[in-house]
Amino acid sequence: MEVRSTISRTPAKPVDEKITINLGYVDLGQIDLLVQEGFYANRTDLIRTAIRSHLAAHADVVKQVVARKTLVLGIQHFSAADLRAVQAAGESLQIRVLGLARIAPDVSPELALAAIDSVVVLGALHASPAVKAALAGRIR
Repeated sequence: MEVRSTISRTPAKPVDEKITINLGYVDLGQIDLLVQEGFYANRTDLIRTAIRSHLAAHADVVKQVVARKTLVLGIQHFSAADLRAVQAAGESLQIRVLGLARIAPDVSPELALAAIDSVVVLGALHASPAVKAALAGRIR
């Protein structure tokens, strides 16, 4: 029996971030009523739908701000090879992301410091605790 292994060069889709919100009892009761009446599958479905609806209502503003602040919209992944190439070119990165910025687990704190000048993330930054600690003074 032959076993083959494939390595994907594309990072896997990240797990969604979790948030916690506090709601009053009346709001929670109204949500439960809408779920009970079949408008939504569950509380989370209603909350996601409400957030997406609100974001859609402000989509033009988001686009304008993303362009003005020169943010990358979506997911941006930085591998050790990417950072070494930046360092070898004598350059440094200014990471500006609206979404998820992911610094690969094999990136050392020293490499991150040598290649990354600043980090602005509206959303989430995934990096090792050591890399986050090393870049703490550069994260805005």
